[in-house]
Amino acid sequence: MASPHSLLPLVLVLLHIVSPSLQYHDHEKINSVDLAALASIKSTLTDIPGTDFFSTWDFNSPDPCSTFSGVTCSFNRVTILILGTGLSGSPGLAGSLSPSISNLTELTQLVLFPGLVTGPIPPQLSQLSNLRVISLTNNRLTGSIPTSFSSLNNLHTLDLSYNQLTGSVPAGLTALPQLKVLILASNMVSGELPRVWTQLLHLDMKKNKLTGPLRSMPLSLRYVSLSENMMWGPLNGLQSLSELVYLDLSMNQFSGPIPASLFNPTLSSVLLQRNNLSGVIPSRTLDPTSSSSYGEGSIVDLSHNVLTGQLSPILAGVENLFLNNNRLIGIVPEEYIKSVYLGTTRTLYLQHNYLSRFPLEAGFALPDTASLCLSYNCMVPPIGLNLMACPASAGGRLSRPPSQCSVFNNHSSID
Repeated sequence: MASPHSLLPLVLVLLHIVSPSLQYHDHEKINSVDLAALASIKSTLTDIPGTDFFSTWDFNSPDPCSTFSGVTCSFNRVTILILGTGLSGSPGLAGSLSPSISNLTELTQLVLFPGLVTGPIPPQLSQLSNLRVISLTNNRLTGSIPTSFSSLNNLHTLDLSYNQLTGSVPAGLTALPQLKVLILASNMVSGELPRVWTQLLHLDMKKNKLTGPLRSMPLSLRYVSLSENMMWGPLNGLQSLSELVYLDLSMNQFSGPIPASLFNPTLSSVLLQRNNLSGVIPSRTLDPTSSSSYGEGSIVDLSHNVLTGQLSPILAGVENLFLNNNRLIGIVPEEYIKSVYLGTTRTLYLQHNYLSRFPLEAGFALPDTASLCLSYNCMVPPIGLNLMACPASAGGRLSRPPSQCSVFNNHSSID
């Protein structure tokens, strides 16, 4: 199931689409230039069998603004163009995007639903100065992001995700004054992140080929996903992002300590797994006014890094907490045990560390629904724990060899 945060761009697009101010239809004849543009657009696209989107596009119709699927007009001019039905059972459209779209000079929104549309994104779209939404997702578009898009000063949402785009992010694109949502996920975009950013709210560039460090980001950001790239360096660029609620930098090559500001319950989703992050987990948040509880749906994944030191209780109460495959030592704080016992924490993965004790009192039964894994630490897991909760990747050994534990816990035997 998609997270609420991942649905934000769609919600934003739909809010624009259903805006009452853009739903006015004038029943007089459609502008002749727009009608010719629609004919050209149709000539380069076709319904994939099982789709009937173009069945309503009858150019003998006296009122295309009212009868053409996906076309919305205001004062005889096309203001919204939605290509495809968007229905879950519809295979979508095939073909290519016509440069004639640029003749729809009053267009404010251009949406292409998932299908098999190929070829480049027409750079002529930059001539549409009123565009606020461009959403061309889940197709097979190729080439680079047009540098000319940097002139679209009214653009609010740009979603080009799940295509085959290459090249770098145009430097001027992220400086657009109205841009709030930028989604380029699952392409082959390369190079470093731009140095200049506007007041973005939502940035999703996961599953690309981005390299280089994480530069300073706009303070307005609430959602950031840069996972599965090849980025490196420290996370200093995130220190002042007080509005963040979702952060995913997993599967990169980031290193250094995790900024203390990221251990904050208002940031309820933190995915930093499979990097080279080091240092300790801080004992308390930097913001004394922040909420004291992570709450339902929260997830923090710091697994597969090189975090060291004692396990801090700061993350107690996270619903799904993954700290496995690090170098944490010492006794598991009682706050975590209490959180699992009360059902607040439903998943707690601590395997493959150097923890020395899990102080579960005798007769203290944890809920059957709890997923708790303690294998391959410097202790024997308490009797009665459901060891079947461990993933297959945890292996079959319950404890580390004593020789490994003496190095990290300064003793020669397993507690």
